[in-house]
Amino acid sequence: MRLARYAFLISTAALACGPLSAKGVTEADLRGHVEILASDAFEGRKPGTEGEAKTVKYIAEAWAKAELKPAAADGSWFDPVPLIQRGRGSSSHAFTAKGRKLRIVSDDIVLIGQQAAYVRSNVPLIFTGAGVTANGKVAADVKGKAAIVLFGADNVPDNMKSPRARREALIAAGAEAVIFVGDSQGNWPTLRRQLLSRPIALEAREKRAPLEGAISTEFVVELVTAAGQDWDKLRTNAKQADYAGEALGIEADLEVKTDIYRFNSSNVIGKIPGRKKNSGALLFMGHWDHLGICAPEGAPDRICNGAVDNASGIAVMNEVAEALAKKKHDRDIYFLATTAEESGLLGAYAFADKPVLPLDQIILSLNIDTIAIAPRGSKVAIIGRGTTPLDAEVESVAKKTGRAIEGSTDANAFLQRQDGWALAQKGVPALMVGGSFADLNLMQKFLGSDYHGPNDELTDITELGGAAEDADLHIALGRHFADTRKYKAKKAGE
Repeated sequence: MRLARYAFLISTAALACGPLSAKGVTEADLRGHVEILASDAFEGRKPGTEGEAKTVKYIAEAWAKAELKPAAADGSWFDPVPLIQRGRGSSSHAFTAKGRKLRIVSDDIVLIGQQAAYVRSNVPLIFTGAGVTANGKVAADVKGKAAIVLFGADNVPDNMKSPRARREALIAAGAEAVIFVGDSQGNWPTLRRQLLSRPIALEAREKRAPLEGAISTEFVVELVTAAGQDWDKLRTNAKQADYAGEALGIEADLEVKTDIYRFNSSNVIGKIPGRKKNSGALLFMGHWDHLGICAPEGAPDRICNGAVDNASGIAVMNEVAEALAKKKHDRDIYFLATTAEESGLLGAYAFADKPVLPLDQIILSLNIDTIAIAPRGSKVAIIGRGTTPLDAEVESVAKKTGRAIEGSTDANAFLQRQDGWALAQKGVPALMVGGSFADLNLMQKFLGSDYHGPNDELTDITELGGAAEDADLHIALGRHFADTRKYKAKKAGE
């Protein structure tokens, strides 16, 4: 991996690009930002690291140079986002059935407590299959018990297929512990790695059981067999549409110590003040974070640099901010660079919970993420198509810049995987607009290769042509929606 220059670059002269603008954002403009943000010096931009400090400083300095105003709640550029990490400490466990201690040879178990110390005796174990029934409900009596849950889930609704959704449903039903079962040939190593990676969470929004963890198939087979149960029969029973779980006749004595680390990360917030008060505001947003040093020791390249995801999005946002700040607009225009998107849209949720302006004043939020995918001339897709009344407005602006429109709703498959979702759930009109998600085969190629790995770094062949066109499109969208004559919102938030 090449170490990029760590210097603040001055944008090169823009080239003629589109009908709405005499000048446009160039690939060289974007490359200058990505070269810095995705360099080894920024160590993959993980929240809570020196890489974060360099990243948020770079963004704030770029926005200050463009003459934006700091817009965090305290008047600075940085809005604190309190985060928490939990790591495995020491633990001990013992299982009994009918008063008889069960001998388990496998050590494939990882347990993490909600608090630093967890001690419970005689916790009943219940096998819950996928955790929910075919109608998405928890039928098993899990209150005060340790729910043993299959990681894979077939016979459940789409909104319950993710382990997180099923875990939260079991927690809401009163589960004392939620323990997933992973196949050692597939998802057990993934489960174990995730639990041991000290995942980042937003404590204010956490939905956790007092104890959570994972065991391998080998572990659970030994456990239920020792108690006189048949694992294959249990799994077969769990395929029933209305499966209500089965008590395993096993009780657990558990003592778990968890290493807990709390820290503040930062959203970066800037503003171009509008000249018409009470006319609403436009919001551009994109996440600055990535996965940091992600590969194990000894790997030839350990840094997940996140050039496409999402140094490219921040590069576009920087150029959009610089262009829009050159003139006055009717409405306020906010710029939000979020933290911890990779950990579950956490910075976006923190902003949505404690916004620096009333959410009903935001006439539109435009998220910019993973934008260096498509070449020049790509169609414009809308993630969130059909969820707001703004599709026609967006398409009209796109056509004026010479862009063709991808009219399908296929890109909505990514609706809940991006920061705008946190605002959409609060009623804010939130869209992602551009070429990267117009060709889903091209996007899937990236997701199946360089995504979230050390190879997502800036190279000579990184595609920035479509990103430059998307930057020009966002500038045009900014000028349109910030102008009360061009876009007449019935009232702020509509």
